[in-house]
Amino acid sequence: MSLPKPPDTFVEFTREFPAVAEAWRLAQVAGEQGPLDARAQRLVKLAIAVGTGRDGAISSAVRKAGAAGVTAAEIDQVLALAAGTVGFPATVAAYSAVRRAMNKAADGGI
Repeated sequence: MSLPKPPDTFVEFTREFPAVAEAWRLAQVAGEQGPLDARAQRLVKLAIAVGTGRDGAISSAVRKAGAAGVTAAEIDQVLALAAGTVGFPATVAAYSAVRRAMNKAADGGI
């Protein structure tokens, strides 16, 4: 799977703090080890991002999920499932972040 280009701020941060970036990369690699395929991993990561309410993490998860072949309908189901756990206002906020990321991707901005 070819990941989309990361945001400029991410690239700048990793240049400024290469040791932190490498530790982050190693943690990601370790987390990918297991029975879940790339699509399932991306859906789980999206759910975690929605649950924590981090716009940047949601945007990243949407970009990477799309690159892994996750459909808009599958992303929407993650949002629907989140409502009962994180609450309606948090889910609406996550919905807004998801839609911004999807619109940016549709406009070729990722």
